Amino acid sequence: MMNSIISCLEEKHKKLWGAHTVKLRHELAQSDLFTDAGIAKLIDQLPHGRIAINTMSPGIPNRDSWSYCDRGTAPGADILEIVKRGRLWINMTRLETVDQRFEELLEAMFKEFEDFFSDFKTFKRSIGLLVSSPSAQVFYHADVPGQTLWQLRGRKRIFIYPAQAPFLQPREIENVVRAITEEEMEYRAWYDEYAEVHELEAGDMLHWKLNGPHRVVNLDTLNVSLTTEHYTTAIRRNYAMNYGNGVLRELGFSPRSRHLKGPAFWGKVALTALCRSLPLHTERSFKRVVKFRIAPKTETGLVPL
Repeated sequence: MMNSIISCLEEKHKKLWGAHTVKLRHELAQSDLFTDAGIAKLIDQLPHGRIAINTMSPGIPNRDSWSYCDRGTAPGADILEIVKRGRLWINMTRLETVDQRFEELLEAMFKEFEDFFSDFKTFKRSIGLLVSSPSAQVFYHADVPGQTLWQLRGRKRIFIYPAQAPFLQPREIENVVRAITEEEMEYRAWYDEYAEVHELEAGDMLHWKLNGPHRVVNLDTLNVSLTTEHYTTAIRRNYAMNYGNGVLRELGFSPRSRHLKGPAFWGKVALTALCRSLPLHTERSFKRVVKFRIAPKTETGLVPL
């Protein structure tokens, strides 16, 4: 493991972190973890539940075209070749649970952050790997935990939107938190007028405000990126508030408070704990619908189901 992972941390970042987008440099791009051979081995190693393979239409964002693909029996090397010539987006999650090297990397990353930001204490961390085709894209969505994107290979453009209405509606983030929907939300082309736009290349790292809606467009190269997720006490409280508000809304109430303290907030914490303990929480969760299967010998690398 290298001595230092994150470059260019300055005093100003202590005031910006968590409230604004912060772009830094890192030293991971040359690691042999992310060569073609390393990626192919990781694809082979991961259980099916830890790897999502998606395809999408080219051109303008079209959420209806976002489709899950069954990896079948294709080896990782063949899948990677399809990524290079096709239009796939592969999301490999919780790598720290299957490979000790990623566990050590995750620990080292957050140690540097927490050593620098004295009040940044995290838990429930995870690390994932994104491998995606030239010109592939991920449509408008928001994530629940804190997010950081580490570009390793290729170039991509990321659009980050304000984490407030109209770009982020309370009902939408509540449904994402409750796992009723899979991160998606309404998008309008004019939102781009209000977006921060960042182009990332190997060695760039980007961290943005919690729940900030964003979308990603790859440029004309294969892209490989790490993602890290984390929770803090404030993020966990934000989760409980959104979850509780979502339940109240479904029961016919119109929750107005988004406060993270006080009697009403603690009532939502209790409501969240109760609802998550019920079977209905799992039964109503978003389920993947697989529409394609990986087929290395075909022209596109996919066959419809």
